Amino acid sequence: MREPVGPEPAERTARMSEPKSKLSSKAIVAASSGNVLEWYDFTVYGFLAPTLATLFFPSEDKLAALLSAFAVLAVGYAARPVGSVIFGHIGDRIGRKAALMISVLLMGGGSFSIAALPTYEQVGLTAAFLLVSIRVVQGISVAGEYTASGVLLVEQAGEGRKAMTGAWVAFAMMWGCVLGSAVPAGLSSVLSSEQMTDWGWRVPFAIGGVVAIFSAILRLSLTESRRAKDPEEDTSPIIQSLRDHSALIGQMVLLLIPTAVIYFVIFVYAVSYLSSEAGFSSAAALDITTINLIIMALFVPVCGLAADRFGVRPVFMAGAIATLILAGPSWWLMHRTDTVSVFAGQLGLTLSSTAGWALSVTVLTMTAPAHLRCSVVALGYNICMAVFGGTTPLVATYLVNRTGDDYAPVYYMIVATLVAIPVIWRLPKLIEKARLLAMDDASAGVGT
Repeated sequence: MREPVGPEPAERTARMSEPKSKLSSKAIVAASSGNVLEWYDFTVYGFLAPTLATLFFPSEDKLAALLSAFAVLAVGYAARPVGSVIFGHIGDRIGRKAALMISVLLMGGGSFSIAALPTYEQVGLTAAFLLVSIRVVQGISVAGEYTASGVLLVEQAGEGRKAMTGAWVAFAMMWGCVLGSAVPAGLSSVLSSEQMTDWGWRVPFAIGGVVAIFSAILRLSLTESRRAKDPEEDTSPIIQSLRDHSALIGQMVLLLIPTAVIYFVIFVYAVSYLSSEAGFSSAAALDITTINLIIMALFVPVCGLAADRFGVRPVFMAGAIATLILAGPSWWLMHRTDTVSVFAGQLGLTLSSTAGWALSVTVLTMTAPAHLRCSVVALGYNICMAVFGGTTPLVATYLVNRTGDDYAPVYYMIVATLVAIPVIWRLPKLIEKARLLAMDDASAGVGT
């Protein structure tokens, strides 16, 4: 018998009791705007890693210097679990809006600080220490950004609109990536290499600070969506999350591994590879990446619409299968010497990984217990990004140099995708379990 077309039964059931959307376009822009800054800043850092390596980690060994720069990127992500504790608590105990205001201001302050940093030539090792310290603070601050904004929006989204609403967070994130790619690319095209190394690298970080101020102003008008604290519950929401929902958090991490790994392979590691090994100029590599990021951003809402129509599992699964099929051929194309082949190769992996980004915050929010939503979602997302996201350029660089096999990153992407597929298959059950738990909370008197 032919199965009905449409969302999974658990998703349809959950929608029946949902209120109509309380969201305005202004609220969506305000909530998601901080993600532009978060990913702008981290993309800028990744793309400027070769330049920063020479300024803050000078070494006769070019590979060692680049590894040091990537290690600082990884340190920023490693700090995210700490941020999950802090901002998960703020989001669940004080409110989503408070978490969003604090996180964007800290991130913007860090951007301004990097723009003003002295280099190794000026202050020696102090420069590297200051850079690492700022990245740690930023890593802590952004731990609450993507998740808190997504939770606030998806909680307020109406029937049949959750995936599309959550996709706007990813859409904003992608435009942050586009800006993070386009600004260095634009500067590289108008400034000489000497000017970029001398002062041009500071400009993108200064722009990030301006974006933070703009986002904070927009967020002043946000409406809170947090659930009220249980007056009899004094245990930290993070402790409750780890105690009662560690298995769910683990599944969230597995679900997001390919999303994190593929992004950093194709948009951070590959850009540095193309610039240093494949004979492409930094400007050419950034141009290719910028175009693909724009395509990815435009494809995100399509994935959100498809998930609202057909369910999150089919869309997520389609992306995973496409990755398994396209990883090898796409990587082969990216190792060609002509621009068209490199662009096509990156495009293949870009499209296959878009579904994961478009749906991740929606799926995490829908599977998390309502009264601990910020904490559980922040832990699942940020642990994954810390362990498998920020470390990916470092791991890919090490694997290629250790094995001598340029296809080592492909194997890494395939393994990451395979471990996520069982969780993708279980998504309807996880969503239904969260819905039933929310009903139990409501009957017990836990308000919203």
